[in-house]
Amino acid sequence: MKSTKTQLLIFLLLAFVPKLKAQSEISKEQICETMLKATQFMVEEVSTNGGYVWYYLPDLSRRWGEMEAYKTMIWLQYPGTISIGHLFLDAYRTTKNEYYYQAAQQVATAIIWGQSNEGGWNYMIDFAGDRSLKKWYSTVGKNGWRLEEFQHYYGNSTFDDDITSDAARFLLRIYLAKLDPVYKPALDKAIDFILKSQYASGGWPQRYPLKYDFNKQGHPDYSSFYTFNDDVIWENVHFLIQSYLTLGEERFLEPIRRGMDFYLISQDACGAWGQQLNLNMETEGARTYEPAAFLPSTTCKNAMLLLKFYQYTGDKKFISRVPDAIRWLESTRLPENQIETYRTHPTFVEVGTNKPIYVHRKGSNVKFGTYYLDNDDKKLLAHYYGKCRIQLDELKSEYKSLNELDIDKVTKDSPLKEACFMENDTPQRFYDLNRNVFNGVASEAEVKNIISSLDQKNRWLVKHAFISHPYIGDGQDQNQSDEYSTTRVGDETDTSTYPDSSDKLYISTKEYIQNMNVLINYLKSDQSRK
Repeated sequence: MKSTKTQLLIFLLLAFVPKLKAQSEISKEQICETMLKATQFMVEEVSTNGGYVWYYLPDLSRRWGEMEAYKTMIWLQYPGTISIGHLFLDAYRTTKNEYYYQAAQQVATAIIWGQSNEGGWNYMIDFAGDRSLKKWYSTVGKNGWRLEEFQHYYGNSTFDDDITSDAARFLLRIYLAKLDPVYKPALDKAIDFILKSQYASGGWPQRYPLKYDFNKQGHPDYSSFYTFNDDVIWENVHFLIQSYLTLGEERFLEPIRRGMDFYLISQDACGAWGQQLNLNMETEGARTYEPAAFLPSTTCKNAMLLLKFYQYTGDKKFISRVPDAIRWLESTRLPENQIETYRTHPTFVEVGTNKPIYVHRKGSNVKFGTYYLDNDDKKLLAHYYGKCRIQLDELKSEYKSLNELDIDKVTKDSPLKEACFMENDTPQRFYDLNRNVFNGVASEAEVKNIISSLDQKNRWLVKHAFISHPYIGDGQDQNQSDEYSTTRVGDETDTSTYPDSSDKLYISTKEYIQNMNVLINYLKSDQSRK
């Protein structure tokens, strides 16, 4: 039998263990305090009229979106202004702290300020107006060798990179948050813009209102083409479905169905898709390093969307030609000696022959450099690699599974079926329209690291940001060597962004968003446990 003294010691130790555990736990108050401090820094020190770019020097003397930005500019595409606006609404929804809603209101004000007269948005907003933006396009933008979408000022709006559809989605979210009518006019204007810009066939152009005035190295202006690249068509369909769910207006159903049907009528007889098509439904090129070709990545993604449309509608026409896409993808797989780890397919495949097309470049800068095509898989572009990974196994598995289900099971979660809401709820409160869903819950150690890494000025600083050479004028080097054939950027006159390999520190909106999402999810998981 243990002595009384030993038993007492064991009892005291056991009594102390829970206290040690409790001390190691992170309190809700600590997480909320960290989130608020980081957000106050971003809102009160970093933002420009409520908007953001991607990276900043710590003293805010230089800043970058996809290219270097003026101090009067904000960037819309991820991880810029719209993404931070979504994050603010997520934080408000979780914490109920009105500061986050007010921050989201500032974002909404910036976005509405930059909305075009027609109702859409460009990649960036310049609060100094067109005179400043045109200067940026004719200097910084024009000298981004690979970033040809910034080499010409159109003066219209873009669906590329989910710009207009996600700006509209954010306005829909902030309107639904409190049904504040102040956001309804801009939201209605955006919805009308998306509906008006849809072609009768169901597809969408990359930019609208339509323009045809930019030609480069003999390539036609691609901005009016039917565009799958960067999910232009899908994101517009997706937004209209979300509008139908939350606003309940049946006028959205017809353009939704036309958008889905476009994927069927645009599929080539061989089963493949290009990422742009002209109005004769012929595969077309776009930027000078995007030839008229079929793309395995676009084909696989579009076939996956057809499976989704089958789940939405129960109509087997949407999966009738998925096998054609699968066969084409199997036939265009690279030989084993040309596969690079997970990259099993060429990025571009020649129409008619199914031969790989590889894009290369020579020269030093946008003024004198050129892109060219051949069948050689060596010295491929770093910024638009010539081989790709596709989710072919996932496509085949999903197709097989759906084919084996009864229609009722296929369509049980369809957003186009008659909606059923929770008791005493409304569609505005039932649906969460967050574009990027972060479901993972971090460990306590990860959360502690995020909290401790906030510096004394309430910043999360990072290294290796994507920056660019400062604008110093147009390129002068006419040398046509292959010195820059596999680099992200050319000589010092190329204003395209590239990763800074030094240990210099930057303020990063992406880092802020990622860290905030980890903390928000940790809070939500803690609330669900309680």
